[in-house]
Amino acid sequence: ALKAEGVDTVFMLTGGHVLPVIDGCVAEGIRVVDVRHEQAAAHAADAYARLTGRLGVAIVTAGPGVTDALTGVANAYFANSPMLLIGGRHQENENLRGGLQEMDHPKLFQSITTWSDTARDVGRFPEYIAMASRHAFGGRGGPVFLDFPWDVSAGQVEENAIIWPSSYRANRPAGVGDGTLDEIVTVLSEAQHPVIFGGTGLRWSRRDDVTGALEALATAMDAPVFLNSLARGTLPFGHPLLGNRARGVALSQADVVLALGVDWDFRTGYGKKVNLEATVVQVDADPSKIGWNRDTDIGVAADPGEVVAQLASRSADFGHTGGRAFTESVFEAEAQKQAMADEAAASDMSPVHPERFAREVAEFFGDDAIVAADGGDIVSTTAKWLRTSRPGGLLDPGPFGCLGVGAPFAIAAKSVEPDTRVGIVYGDGSFGFNGMEYDTLVRHDMPVVGVIGNDGTWNNIRQIHRMLFPERVVGSDLGVRRYEKVVEGLDGYGEFVDDPADLRPALERAQDAGVPALVNVHIADQMRMSSAYGF
Repeated sequence: ALKAEGVDTVFMLTGGHVLPVIDGCVAEGIRVVDVRHEQAAAHAADAYARLTGRLGVAIVTAGPGVTDALTGVANAYFANSPMLLIGGRHQENENLRGGLQEMDHPKLFQSITTWSDTARDVGRFPEYIAMASRHAFGGRGGPVFLDFPWDVSAGQVEENAIIWPSSYRANRPAGVGDGTLDEIVTVLSEAQHPVIFGGTGLRWSRRDDVTGALEALATAMDAPVFLNSLARGTLPFGHPLLGNRARGVALSQADVVLALGVDWDFRTGYGKKVNLEATVVQVDADPSKIGWNRDTDIGVAADPGEVVAQLASRSADFGHTGGRAFTESVFEAEAQKQAMADEAAASDMSPVHPERFAREVAEFFGDDAIVAADGGDIVSTTAKWLRTSRPGGLLDPGPFGCLGVGAPFAIAAKSVEPDTRVGIVYGDGSFGFNGMEYDTLVRHDMPVVGVIGNDGTWNNIRQIHRMLFPERVVGSDLGVRRYEKVVEGLDGYGEFVDDPADLRPALERAQDAGVPALVNVHIADQMRMSSAYGF
């Protein structure tokens, strides 16, 4: 059933309760990638879905195996990733008797999945996989959970008694009718300060060529485009209409905003950073997102990519030039902000300036790599420099703010695209969560280059702690530890850097090593440097 769904790789940590399922994957030719912690398996399944658009699958054993995976599932939930966590479960004949690792798992997942259940009939397993998939791909999408009791999954059934569902979920993107399309076209064509803003929901469009349609629409409207979260890469780095640093300027001055799969959450000031007088056209496959925190003037429950394609087909209706002066002003602000960042990135200070770190790392990875970002401040800084030119090119933690995604995301990327260059950008705190997954990278021959921005502290929280309780700052200092030696101990390659002139050569050596590598870079205080340069 998983193979019929298009799954070619699963991520797992072994356990007795799931051995029949693992054996079935091997028998069907599905690749099995084993990790060192169940959280990593869930993160990897999440990233698999983000990269391929197919169902990501993690398999974990019962009890603590399932609970270890909770965080990864929660992160996928807030990223709308269509992933399936398969859990082992205690034997049915031991239910409520205190069997090994007995737990009613589905109840744990009700608030962080779109569906969760237990399969109690081995002959109906394909039906359960179909149900799980249907829910995983409903609306924007999201994670689902299914567990199998040990004695059920180890059972037998006559072949001809199995029902094999097919064509069991929607396979066409939903657009809008002519009347609604006309209304949107009229609003956009009359705009003087139009802005196109794409978010996570745009990434989960069921339409194939979203990039081409978005480029055609933006060109026809001559409007600045800003992309958030998983939508990054829908337009390639360097596109003349793609903004990066001046989103706040554009949204505060916009008179019309076309919001495509955007979450008006903390990252957008709950929608309050948009001009309060602006007309908002909001398109989302999830109706509950429309009007959430920010009133919408035209709210459309539809596939954002499909609506973009419909609007692009009306390019002739956007022949106005009234917005050109606004677009030029937005990119003038963009250039000014970039110049400030360039000035900071030119620093030769040691420890390395965070902006210098970010620029060097971005130039090294270029625009053809997949980069997993794992951290807080260092991710925010580096993401503005990374040359993301394809959907899934930047795999970031997402709105849940989950640390520990770096190596698991890289494992998924190398599983999906073994010949693509894959990198990880870490904060020193985040490396501690799943750094042991370098062992997984080594065992599965997955050469990636990780790089740590190491300031020796939980810096983001330390600043807040210092303001609130200046006399008692505790739990914030980590010290500048030699994490690269952990990777060396796992048969990878490691280097420590504290001089910016040494950073790029170290990254090149790490790449040339041909094994999983980590470059540990001592950087200056992130918050102090940002304040000094007005960021």
